[in-house]
Amino acid sequence: MSDLGTKSPRFYYKGNQLKQLRAFCAVAKSGKMTDAAEQLFLSQPAISLQIRALERELDTVLFERHGPRINMTREGQELYEMARPLVAGLDTLNARFNRQMKGDLDSGEVVIAAGESTIIYLLPRLVKLFREKYPNIHVQLRNVTGRDGLAMIRDDEVDFAVGSMLDVPSDISYQPVYSFEPALIMPHGHPLTELKKVRIEDIAPYGLILPPRRLTTWRMVDRVFQQHQVPFNVTLEVGGWEVIKRYVELDFGISIVTGICLREDDKLEARNMSAYFPKRSYGTVMRRGKYLSAQARAFLEVTEEAALPDSPWSSDTPDN
Repeated sequence: MSDLGTKSPRFYYKGNQLKQLRAFCAVAKSGKMTDAAEQLFLSQPAISLQIRALERELDTVLFERHGPRINMTREGQELYEMARPLVAGLDTLNARFNRQMKGDLDSGEVVIAAGESTIIYLLPRLVKLFREKYPNIHVQLRNVTGRDGLAMIRDDEVDFAVGSMLDVPSDISYQPVYSFEPALIMPHGHPLTELKKVRIEDIAPYGLILPPRRLTTWRMVDRVFQQHQVPFNVTLEVGGWEVIKRYVELDFGISIVTGICLREDDKLEARNMSAYFPKRSYGTVMRRGKYLSAQARAFLEVTEEAALPDSPWSSDTPDN
């Protein structure tokens, strides 16, 4: 009849090889069973049992015993070289793990993907605040378009992205932080500047300057005009808010922009178009379920805590 209530020493100690290795390293370092037992708060017989179990597991002799003093065999020396860093690493695992969770914010880096407008208008202030708080963390900004940014997020080439999204894929998490009003911009002296409030029908006769069709702004403008059943005419497609503003200044057309790009020194006229176009939120974008480093989490905290400068076009509370 088998005895289910007892276990052989070999079976018992096989499941505790870490304890065996820890005992082995303590004996190898001190050269005495008694010193190793005191170090590990165990009895000397317990240390001896663990050493003998390890020798049986490895089918070798690890120590030569000469009275109270023991010496490692060649096999014991080989095992000690392999086991010492392993045991030391495991013994400090809790402390290292806790440091990682709390974050070693005196070094490291955070890699952020963002479009050109976000890098120009939104991130400079956030990066400045972050650098003031964490001067030893390296910040790397990747200038990308929407599709390229999503690919980098999915491939974990960046920690996260900062930008604006209309349609959020199921595998992506988007957390809006700021929002900006939509604006119609016109050159000085344009006929629409005579109107305090511009209707969407008023825009129809004039040519629009918009970003390329593949970008969010073009799709949003197209959607709104279709919803109101108002025709519109795009006379020029060009990338970058600064380029668009410059072409509007030169009277090549008018444009619908996000308030993030407007400045007091712009040589333009602007009208709020929130009666027709949605506010544009900007926030953090990352892969769902992604583990963020302490450095990345610290940047997100700065992003969420930092209020935007006073502006008629911005808000700290996004609508969506």
